[in-house]
Amino acid sequence: MCRIVLAVYEDDLENPKWPPEGGYRMSISCVIKRAVYTDTEGRVPPYLIYVDHNAKDIVLAIRGLNLAKEKDYRTLFDNKPGKEKFDCGFVHCGLMKAAEWLVEKEADRLKGLLSEYPSYKLSIAGHSLGSGVAALFTMIVAKNGSLLGNIDRESIRCFAIAPARCMSLNLALLHADIIYSVILQDDFLPRTVTPVEDIFKSIFCLPCHLCSRCMKDTFLSEKKRLKDPRRLYAPGTVFHILDRRFCWIDRMPPFVRRAVPVKGRFEHVILSFNATKDHSLIWIEKESEKALEILREETDDVMEIPKTQKMSRRQTMKQQHKAALEKAQTLHIIDSFSEDNKHGISSENEDQKISSINEQGIEVEGKCSA
Repeated sequence: MCRIVLAVYEDDLENPKWPPEGGYRMSISCVIKRAVYTDTEGRVPPYLIYVDHNAKDIVLAIRGLNLAKEKDYRTLFDNKPGKEKFDCGFVHCGLMKAAEWLVEKEADRLKGLLSEYPSYKLSIAGHSLGSGVAALFTMIVAKNGSLLGNIDRESIRCFAIAPARCMSLNLALLHADIIYSVILQDDFLPRTVTPVEDIFKSIFCLPCHLCSRCMKDTFLSEKKRLKDPRRLYAPGTVFHILDRRFCWIDRMPPFVRRAVPVKGRFEHVILSFNATKDHSLIWIEKESEKALEILREETDDVMEIPKTQKMSRRQTMKQQHKAALEKAQTLHIIDSFSEDNKHGISSENEDQKISSINEQGIEVEGKCSA
């Protein structure tokens, strides 16, 4: 997914300027549409629609913030706590407007592709600013399946890479089964609740801003943070790529940890020389590829029948999601919910929902593919 999103940054895919190692691994003929700023009128960052026949996947990929485009800033800055409601929680106002515009623009095209390839899944991916649009786009089509021809919830998934905080805690938990955030080590954006406008206004003193934010978050209790219904979080389930240890200079082989928002892992800004570098899609793609290669090396015998057959990964994911929901309920978060009363999800089909996640090769106990 990182490679496809990175391809959106290219002006000409046939003559790429900055391809990753091994190229984009895309068939140019399978790119259904490419939209640039003149096509979107600045309502949403550039995006492309791609049909991956090898993976049986229809992909909508959205690029991140363009520092040279004023309208991208307007989208990012258009937010005020508690201003925009969606379903049972709150969302980022500017990103929600962009997602709604994109739904109106491309819903029919995606519906046609899903009708043409009924066995394919729909993946929405984005980086930075685009990740917020992708996550909210996913929420809209998941809630209103008729927009895409009554697509099953299990056939939708979203990959938010280096995401901006765009939804309240209850929405992040509610959609943790279909939205996956990917964060590299010390990336500052998913951690800070400082208005992004303030950060860019003081871009030449970003370390000072991050330091003050770090001090403020340190002395704000976790219970108080979680009980604020307007506070926004990184969307869905978070996969945290770690490639450095405390006080280490060199990078180590990357591994991935799984988290949910109520764990509090991303509630504090980390003062690091890599806080902004880890936001780079190029670095995220490289470290994700390394993590995947490590996983492949450790599972060379994956095709062999295990001596002891067990479903530990599925049970672990189910237990962690259930624990997150229970913690949210004990904190009396506004409109909190149980795992059996939203979207008609029952304990009978919970295993199917977890199974759809497992198809992506995700491992939750220490290491996984990104």
